[in-house]
Amino acid sequence: MSDREIISTFKYVLRMKPEFMLSELRSYLKEEASVPHIYKILKPLLFDLGVDAVAEEEDFRLIRAAPQKKMELKDDEIKKNDLFFNSSGVSRKLERLIEQYIEKKTSKNWDDPIVMEKIRNAIRSQKASYWKENKSRNISYEKGYSVLGYLSYQFPVYFVQFQYLLYELAKDGLLKNRMKVLDVGTGPGTVPLAIIDLYNRLDNRKANIHTIELFDENIEAYNFLVPQYAGGKSNVTVEEPIRADVNKLDIEKLPDNIDLMVFSNVLNEMKELSMEQKAELVRNMSGKLSEDGSIILIEPADKVNSTEMRKLTIMLKRMGIKIYSPCTFMWSGECTLDTCWSFEHKRDIKPTRLMEKLAECDEPYRYINTDIKYSYAILRKDKLSKQMFLFPSKAKFARMSQMEMHDKKRINVLCSLMSGDLGDDKYKLYRICDGTSRKAIYAVLPSHNLMEENEAITKAGYGSIIKIFNVLVKYNEVNDSYNLLIGKGTTIESQYDDMED
Repeated sequence: MSDREIISTFKYVLRMKPEFMLSELRSYLKEEASVPHIYKILKPLLFDLGVDAVAEEEDFRLIRAAPQKKMELKDDEIKKNDLFFNSSGVSRKLERLIEQYIEKKTSKNWDDPIVMEKIRNAIRSQKASYWKENKSRNISYEKGYSVLGYLSYQFPVYFVQFQYLLYELAKDGLLKNRMKVLDVGTGPGTVPLAIIDLYNRLDNRKANIHTIELFDENIEAYNFLVPQYAGGKSNVTVEEPIRADVNKLDIEKLPDNIDLMVFSNVLNEMKELSMEQKAELVRNMSGKLSEDGSIILIEPADKVNSTEMRKLTIMLKRMGIKIYSPCTFMWSGECTLDTCWSFEHKRDIKPTRLMEKLAECDEPYRYINTDIKYSYAILRKDKLSKQMFLFPSKAKFARMSQMEMHDKKRINVLCSLMSGDLGDDKYKLYRICDGTSRKAIYAVLPSHNLMEENEAITKAGYGSIIKIFNVLVKYNEVNDSYNLLIGKGTTIESQYDDMED
């Protein structure tokens, strides 16, 4: 019997019945076929056809789902998630799964002193490699203790930071009630685990997760952690990782109609590819996106990786993939700044029990990693932007591309806030941009000048738009940048009002 006949029969029954047992198909088929065989053929099609499969003993109940539509968060869902982010961290269930995986890999208790010291060695080795430059920087997860080091040190932060981004997408209306996700370079399943965690705080939302990973050690960890954390629930289904080198991937074999494509802390590690090759890879893979799908690029917040990611996003913009956030292009044209160092900063996470155990040594600071700073870009094929804004032709605001004309003068600017506070106790310092910058521009607020009229900059969120009135421009020759000095006569407004004022 051909696969086509089984698929055709399934679609026929689906049109007649909104709910039925998979075994019922057997009575419609001309030849005998087992339930596992039928399910194997139909499984890759179910999500796109809007069908949920619920296992019942040796059978499956097939249920026609509601049509795909934009996810709208309910009040109780927002409350649950806000509560999580007020004191975020890895759940105790997931902590224990990671500890159990360590025990499985080492055949010792997770907190055995020898195991702890080997994980410390792996963490030190990864951190040393991370700070190397160019092709000498080689972070590999081919060995078991490398993966255990990652799970112990980097994973908790990456796990939470992706949930911040996913939650922002949900609040912005960019997620759907049924999502197909592709995580490129999934490692031990950081992004799928983060999705499962957040979806545990949502009601009746569906996600189908596909992943790509090269290293066997990562796939082994993925297969232990992800299915168990999903717990057999029907709201999140996870597929077997596609074992492949992303550089040599047959893109045509990837699933179609992907709603969310994720490159989390992976492109920076592909040192064998040039910037142009990375952009071409992302562009080619974007062909698998649904028309209203999104791409998330996430990289570490250090200057090298952050600025490289910004260059990549501008290159992708030129290729026709639009930037949804955090950048806002307020004037016609595009950013030409080559050294844009911009990142998001969130509150620290709670350390895991494993992290605290590793810190029971002479240098505990080496093994506690709770600081969430990351650079990201959300890209789309449509023209949607988080901040849809263009200046009217007669707007009374200076372009940041023309700062040299305003040195030592007072001006008005409208811009995006592109950092948290980078300063110290004496000066608050913020990176700002309007999409035309040729040099780095900072808003500088001396503590003694902080007033009600200008405090909006201290409360505005990353990527949000602010107006700054009556600010003094000063060229910083040492850093080849411009500082906008906020005085007691400076007024700052968060977001924007009618531009006719």
